[in-house]
Amino acid sequence: MKAKGPSPRWYVILMASLMGGGLLLIILNYMGLVPGGDTDNVYLLIGLGGIGTGFAMTLNYH
Repeated sequence: MKAKGPSPRWYVILMASLMGGGLLLIILNYMGLVPGGDTDNVYLLIGLGGIGTGFAMTLNYH
């Protein structure tokens, strides 16, 4: 089996941005600072999706 090289820089930046952006979106949602002003489950689901996608990307990180 051939060894894989390190992950490209864009992959690491995207992975961290998805997790950080998802967390930030959830925090802003509960503070009422997202469009609409009231807490909304749509923003919560988008934030959780970003965090989940970022964590799923860690499976291919080298």
